[in-house]
Amino acid sequence: MDAVQLDGLDPPAENGNVSQSEPHKRLSQVDTVVLPFLGGFGRYQRRLVALTWIPAFLISFIQFSDHFLLGQPDRKCVRPDQNRTSSGRDIFDLIATGNAAESSNVTACVCSEWWFELQSGLQQNVVTKWTLVCDGEWKVHIAKFSLLVGSIFGYLLMGAMADWLGRIPVLLVSVLSVLVFGLAVAFSVDMAMFSTLRFFEGFCLAAIRLSLYVLRIELCLPAWRFSMTMIASLIIVSGQLLMPGLAALCRDWQILQIVIIAPFVLMLPYVWMFPESLRWLLVTQHYQRAKRQMYRIAHSNSVATATDASGILSELETELQQKPKTYCVTQLTGTRNLWKNTVVLCVNSLTGYGIHHCFARSVLEGSASHLHYYALAAIAIASCLVLFPVVAGFGRRGGLLTFMIITALASLLQLGLLNRTCVYSSIVSLVTVLRDTLNQRFSYAFSIIGMFSSHAVSTLSIFYCAEITPTVIRGGGVGLVLASAGFGMLTAPLMELHNQKGFFLHHVILTCCTLLCIICIPLLPETAGQPLPETIAEGEGLLRRPILPGEQHHLLARTEVREYSRVQDTPLHQVVNPGNGSVPSNSTANGVRTS
Repeated sequence: MDAVQLDGLDPPAENGNVSQSEPHKRLSQVDTVVLPFLGGFGRYQRRLVALTWIPAFLISFIQFSDHFLLGQPDRKCVRPDQNRTSSGRDIFDLIATGNAAESSNVTACVCSEWWFELQSGLQQNVVTKWTLVCDGEWKVHIAKFSLLVGSIFGYLLMGAMADWLGRIPVLLVSVLSVLVFGLAVAFSVDMAMFSTLRFFEGFCLAAIRLSLYVLRIELCLPAWRFSMTMIASLIIVSGQLLMPGLAALCRDWQILQIVIIAPFVLMLPYVWMFPESLRWLLVTQHYQRAKRQMYRIAHSNSVATATDASGILSELETELQQKPKTYCVTQLTGTRNLWKNTVVLCVNSLTGYGIHHCFARSVLEGSASHLHYYALAAIAIASCLVLFPVVAGFGRRGGLLTFMIITALASLLQLGLLNRTCVYSSIVSLVTVLRDTLNQRFSYAFSIIGMFSSHAVSTLSIFYCAEITPTVIRGGGVGLVLASAGFGMLTAPLMELHNQKGFFLHHVILTCCTLLCIICIPLLPETAGQPLPETIAEGEGLLRRPILPGEQHHLLARTEVREYSRVQDTPLHQVVNPGNGSVPSNSTANGVRTS
């Protein structure tokens, strides 16, 4: 399942034509030449990776704060509203049309004073402060909606900025901004101000998460990338587990908001402690800054640079006069394989997060108790732990395909098998209570399995994209997948805003998406143990090997594929043999024929 790297692939020029091929530079071989020369995954890299883990707690606190700040309380009407004389006619009309449930809600909402009891550990939150029940309940869903929409815009815009300006400037600006907007949220005077500030808070939080994720990936050698990323995911879930205790200590939503935002001050020294990504500096030709950082890394890792046997430093000296280059994620549109891989992973991420809500709804059933909250966190922890052996055994592509198949089966069984069970139960004349209990237990079981596998799909899709996307546009590529995950998360507040109307159809559509993903995942290349692609040409050259050993004997030769699909019209896909300029006879559309 190794990826095929095409050595003779020329990088595309900005006008779409093939530029003159440059000699292969050792400076572009970061994983195989530069980092081993500087001490590999030494003390310097390990310290910086640990620094990326610390903010994971703070990020998780904000991500899961909706459960506490916007949690619906148990309520009871203390003083009915005597002024609403038309409520009797309204209730009569609803009963006449068959909406008995809505008539009971109207009756319960005819109230001028409420008594609230929160189950989240707080004595007061946003809902109880501004009495956001009945007619005002939709404002709660808008507040949840605003944080996610802000995150989506943050991933898209700041991901592109991280490729243009660098990872550290984006991180510093985002930390300063999240302090300003996050603290301002605690002093909101009405719900409109609260929702608006939460939009900008989500925007800045997305930029912080994206910058740290990309920096962590680019610091690690191939053998360490997955384990370091999964540890960060476990830390985020640990923050989810600590959140109820933090809420119980704060008691008030304003204090809780200040407590989860104020520690971001500790990230301000990162601008001096955390250097710019060496990969990004080298591939964008910021050689002066790269030279200073390479000596800094070598000194920290106790590597002697006096003897330059590999010739890296001497090559760097000859390139110091090169002008820096800029790249944008929009250059994906000029590729053939890279954009397809990105689209597949975007759909995987959207489907994973979207269908996770469908499974969670079957377990939660509108409950806000700590038991259900901890159950969701436990499922997430189990999913991260199981990812380690599965990915180690099957690789990135095999692991993603395995978890997507489990997700699709759990969703299909929940949608179809339970209804069939109801029919058969009625045939054998089981009592209604026993039938409902059996169906509920099956639903819980499939929901737990589905949440377990969909969480793994979402986590692995984001990591997979970070490995496939080249360094020059990695921020924008990962931002696209994270934004797709945000669209998947939007399904929860959207369904709640519409009072779960159309939920069954929504679940069916996402189930169909899982089947589509199962078909597309085998088209991805395997990246386990492979160096990260640095340029767009290297990312385009990552082709898949067939999953089944016998599949490769039935693939068309490269020359046959060219005649069929006119691949020669796209210069980025002209794979040239450096020796004689001809196409190898054993080359295929999916790699190299091994027979």
